Amino acid sequence: MRKIIIILTVLVLVSVFVTSIPLARKINYKSYLMPSGESEDIDSPYDRIKESQIKVYKDRVIIEIENAQWASFENTNSMDPVLDEEANAIQIIPESYNDVHIGDIISYESEYADGIFIHRVIIVGFDKDGWYCIAKGDNNPEPDPGKIRFSQIKKVLVAIIY
Repeated sequence: MRKIIIILTVLVLVSVFVTSIPLARKINYKSYLMPSGESEDIDSPYDRIKESQIKVYKDRVIIEIENAQWASFENTNSMDPVLDEEANAIQIIPESYNDVHIGDIISYESEYADGIFIHRVIIVGFDKDGWYCIAKGDNNPEPDPGKIRFSQIKKVLVAIIY
C-alpha cells in the first residue's frame, strides 16, 4: 500500500479522537446527564492513529496515514457539535468490515436517500445476509433507517481538524 504523509503547513488543532464534547454556547448540560447525575456514555471511534504516527513541529503537523483522503462537510446539523460545515477531516477507505467498529464515524451510501451520509456506527452484527451496521447522527433522535452493508461504506473518519 502506498503511504501518504499529510503535511499541514498552518498551525492547526488536530483532534485525533472524535468526541462528543458539547460547545458551551449550544448546550444544556442537564440534558447530557442521566437520572443518576452521570454523563451519557457514547462509544468513541476505534483508535487507528498511534501517537508515534503524529509529528508536531512549530510550523507543521505530520500525520502518517496510509490511503488518507481529505473530507469536508455540509451543514446538515446531524453530527453537531462534532462535525459541521467549518470542520475538515481525514478519512480512510476500509478494506473489510473488520475495519468498521462501534463508535466509528463512517461515510456511506443509503438505500433510503440520495447522497453520502456521515454518521456514527452504533450497532454491528451479522444476519442471514452477512455483516451489517446501524448508524445514527449524534444530533438525530433516531438511528438511520435500515441496515448498512459493508459495500455501502465508502470511508471511515480518522481525524477531525477544526
